[in-house]
Amino acid sequence: MPEITIKIGQRPYTVNCPAGEEPQLEKARAALDAEASTLLTQMGRVPEAQMLLMSGLMLADRTLALEEQLKTAEAALEQAQQDIQKSLPKSKQSRQKLKWPSCRPLC
Repeated sequence: MPEITIKIGQRPYTVNCPAGEEPQLEKARAALDAEASTLLTQMGRVPEAQMLLMSGLMLADRTLALEEQLKTAEAALEQAQQDIQKSLPKSKQSRQKLKWPSCRPLC
């Protein structure tokens, strides 16, 4: 497992990363670094442990909000699917009641 040096909040960290997982590590690093940078901009110099803790908490808060939005969207989708299923039999019945004129060739 290769060691990779990443920077979070202007501080270098060496981490082990399974081969092929580098793109995912870079995405995670970028998300954590964005939170750390925001924190450093607002508070100035922050002890390393506090910077990492606060950055992690801010990411967790964002993740929880997104999970809640996902649950709401999934519930709305489920309701829409149920509404569609309820309306299908009615649609089929109303189509069966209609009598369409038969089409005859013009020639």
